Amino acid sequence: MSRNTRAFMEIARVADPERDPRERVGDYGEIFGVLPADELRLQGARCMDCGVPFCNSGCPLGNLIPDWNDLVRRGDWREAIEQLHATNNFPEFTGLICPAPCESACVLAIDDDPVMIKQIEYAIVHRAFEEGWIQPQEPARRSGQSVAVIGAGPAGMAAAAELNQVGHRVTVFERDEAVGGLMRFGVPDAKLEKWMIDRRVDLLEAEGVRFECGADVGGELGADELCAAHDAVVVAIGARAERDLEAPGRELAGVHFAMDYLYQRNRFVARSQGHHAPEPEQEITAAGKHVVVIGGGDTGMDCVSNANREGAASATLLDVYPELPAGGRYDDTPWPLAPKRSLTTYALDEGGERRFGHQVVSLEGDGTVRALRGRRVTGSSSSVLEPVAGSEFEVPADLVLIAIGFTGPERGGAVGALGLELGKRGTVADRIFATSREGVFVAGDARVGQSLIVTAIAEGRRGARAVERWLRGDAASNGA
Repeated sequence: MSRNTRAFMEIARVADPERDPRERVGDYGEIFGVLPADELRLQGARCMDCGVPFCNSGCPLGNLIPDWNDLVRRGDWREAIEQLHATNNFPEFTGLICPAPCESACVLAIDDDPVMIKQIEYAIVHRAFEEGWIQPQEPARRSGQSVAVIGAGPAGMAAAAELNQVGHRVTVFERDEAVGGLMRFGVPDAKLEKWMIDRRVDLLEAEGVRFECGADVGGELGADELCAAHDAVVVAIGARAERDLEAPGRELAGVHFAMDYLYQRNRFVARSQGHHAPEPEQEITAAGKHVVVIGGGDTGMDCVSNANREGAASATLLDVYPELPAGGRYDDTPWPLAPKRSLTTYALDEGGERRFGHQVVSLEGDGTVRALRGRRVTGSSSSVLEPVAGSEFEVPADLVLIAIGFTGPERGGAVGALGLELGKRGTVADRIFATSREGVFVAGDARVGQSLIVTAIAEGRRGARAVERWLRGDAASNGA
């Protein structure tokens, strides 16, 4: 297929392959699909191979996007997965649930539809698995050193994969019952079926990485003992301290953090598929209820998606951000920055209502929440809000889910047991990934705060390089 330098003007972007919202809302199966190879070759041809590839710099992983776009255009899928894996350990995850800042940064996005980078990425890794091209790659030799990784989310998994490949013995300690972090327990199966995580875990184990689940570092597993047993430790526990709602009525029954609800729903799906998952002590269900989700980000949308599937009487999402302009970007996020909101989402396509510029004033009820009172607000962000006079409203609310972000890693547990210093933002203080404790490193949301899956993977990779440099220096100083 010869290169057509005018393809970006002659070929239009097609719709992303998704199951019909009216059908998929009745189950928990994957909603995204893969376009035919011939169509993907055309879509890859839309890439302009820019002199300055803003898609590459817009991606925290620095993915070689123009390279594998052109390889797909030429039909060289085997080389495409090699180029994809060169910068990304887990393209099947980012290809499904990353919000694609690369597409926001695509030069075509200035005044046209961007190249469908995310779909091409997912198609490459999907085909590579189908063809059997992705096989375990054991390291050529072992270093004799060992590393403990605390946390089995995308940052921990990426750090483990990289450190294992340079020959260290790596054990990942995860307090939950399975690997994946919020990919498994926060993201609905409709966006990422969990067998995909298991498939990648099987590969990592075949390459030599060990996973120990149900291992609570700082709990029954002593932090000092862990440090003594390994040459280095990586803390990749995420930013799980949720930001609370400061409003009268917060203490009412029926008001919960979003992640508590999402954990339960994902475990419910796991049990329905025959997997082990603990039963909740207190069930949080949206079935037949008026559900109000506070917060308009991905976590809030995932709550709406689950509420739709449970058969909620209504699902309303309150977002303090202002109404989106027609172009879909606020003035403070011009190209090539990633937009803060999108005109619609997979969850809203399935049902529910988003109300922009709405703020909670109080929660009402007699022991149990029954209504939410709020008001309209104006302002460019959640930190600069002005109430609109006479705009007060009330909506029925039997279940209120708080999804207004996270404040950093949990202060107890591993962070407290290791005695790690925190920075001004509440994240673990570091100097090039090294924490205040010798031999202990930090990567992912625990270091940078709440972020994207693509950032978490990039953090794990970069953190692994910092650990490797330190271990090499340590080995040299000991005459090894």
